[in-house]
Amino acid sequence: MQNNITRSDLDQMILYLNQHDPQLTHGPKVEEFESAWSEWLGTKYSVMVNSGASANDLTMIAIRELFGPGEIVVPGLTWVSDVASVINAGHRPVFVDVSFNTLAMETKEVFKVLSDKTKAVFLTHILGFNGLTSELIEELDRRKIPLIEDACESHGATYNGKKVGSFGLASNFSFYYAHHLTTIEGGMICTDNYEIYNLLRVLRSHGLVRESKSVKYKRKFIKKYPDLNSEFIFAAPSHNMRPTELSGVLGISQLSRLENSISKRRKNFFLFLELLDPKVFRLDFNIEGSSNYAFTLILNEDNFSLRNKVEKRLTACGIEFRRGLSGGGNQLRQPYLQRIDGIPEPESLPNTDFIHHFSWYVGNYPDLNPRIFLDLKKALYNL
Repeated sequence: MQNNITRSDLDQMILYLNQHDPQLTHGPKVEEFESAWSEWLGTKYSVMVNSGASANDLTMIAIRELFGPGEIVVPGLTWVSDVASVINAGHRPVFVDVSFNTLAMETKEVFKVLSDKTKAVFLTHILGFNGLTSELIEELDRRKIPLIEDACESHGATYNGKKVGSFGLASNFSFYYAHHLTTIEGGMICTDNYEIYNLLRVLRSHGLVRESKSVKYKRKFIKKYPDLNSEFIFAAPSHNMRPTELSGVLGISQLSRLENSISKRRKNFFLFLELLDPKVFRLDFNIEGSSNYAFTLILNEDNFSLRNKVEKRLTACGIEFRRGLSGGGNQLRQPYLQRIDGIPEPESLPNTDFIHHFSWYVGNYPDLNPRIFLDLKKALYNL
């Protein structure tokens, strides 16, 4: 990634800092960015936090506070913080396999594991692809099981013309440096539900009741705990996951050109797909509504010799890559899960495990040097 924070962005931050006494802890600029982001996404409420991982953590804590601990359905292919947030909040992750077409959870596999213990389905939109299906949305709605969307890598991706991250009870976004919009570090939780919005504001700041926007919510705690200072009532065990005002300033600046950035990345991605040899690489992605921040490579066959050759070629051409796609591949192979009883074997998710061994992504950003397409063609042809 290069130039994802522009001179214009830096000038906006400097202008803010040149005030006599600028506020640096989160305040009006963060709230301005939250409102602007909600309008862009199409949701009623947004709560900014200090990272996409924090967004995951707070969402899973909120699910616990609202519905109690239980099982959370997660994909085997996702970022570590999705699964870790489930565990840290006291839930149990239930893993399902992914589709090669969308890289998200296979809908029919989700249906196999739903039960009366299921508290939410935590779907990840991988690398800019939409992962939703009408069957999934309708069945979860019928069963009254909350859908949580991880759209950290997929700002601006759409399903049926509507932005992902606006379908579930809540959605999580990351503003890490390499993503479509960046505040260096940062994240956002979005929802149409007023109750969860207020709870998230409380959880973002140590569980402080005073952070709620609901007067009724605050009065309930003040009345119940008259011996406590009303400014220091902690409703639930949580963390400090607040952003800074500079994050808000940077987010506002970046949002003004987000659609243009998405358009450039999408154009780059289509150029990339045209380079691929269909005899070697999968091309059957569902690209409708995609907003890819990376170029996705998946072999057609489980060939370790070919895999090593691809990596050698990419390295020789100076092209940086990551094997395994999001999160390094199959989460069931990671050591942090070895301490949890009953976690299935990695091979129980065959698509995810294939992706773990035989896939890569390469960076895609708005100011990408066109020369990389020549280098990619050189590296990936005549294998």
